[in-house]
Amino acid sequence: MTPSDDDRELFRKAVEGVRPLPPREAPVTPPAPLPRARFRRADEAQVLAESMAVDPEGVDDTGEDLSFRRPSVGLPVFRKLRRGEFSVREEIDLHGLTAVEARAALYEFLAEAGFSGARCVRVIHGKGRRSGHRGPVLKRKIGKWLQVRDDVLAYCSARPVDGGTGAIYVLLS
Repeated sequence: MTPSDDDRELFRKAVEGVRPLPPREAPVTPPAPLPRARFRRADEAQVLAESMAVDPEGVDDTGEDLSFRRPSVGLPVFRKLRRGEFSVREEIDLHGLTAVEARAALYEFLAEAGFSGARCVRVIHGKGRRSGHRGPVLKRKIGKWLQVRDDVLAYCSARPVDGGTGAIYVLLS
């Protein structure tokens, strides 16, 4: 529908003195602030804690030798443990046990050894030669089980004369 001539004339009279508004400038927006790592320290601390967290059932395929030491154990003491210079007061042989049996026997052994005042013990876990394609099951699990115990300060694979990679020396508190 087109407007009639009367409508056009009325519109022109209504807007006769009107002037267009000057163009508006776009509002100035401040630049966005640079990203800030507000929680960086907390995030880094959490990553460090997670990397040091111990999964007692986890599998560690880092190699033949087992070793672990708490930060409170100095390197000279740990080297002495590696060289077999501590007197081994007690030992346990876990060959042929299932993982469940081995864990129970190991925890009981460590409790008794700690009660009797033993500072260094040997745990014989075997090399896993009969484990087939799974590899040394007990060896890996024992390493993780020991890390979660507060009474274990350090452990490492034994010298060849004491069982080599089939046994470990455990330093107790």
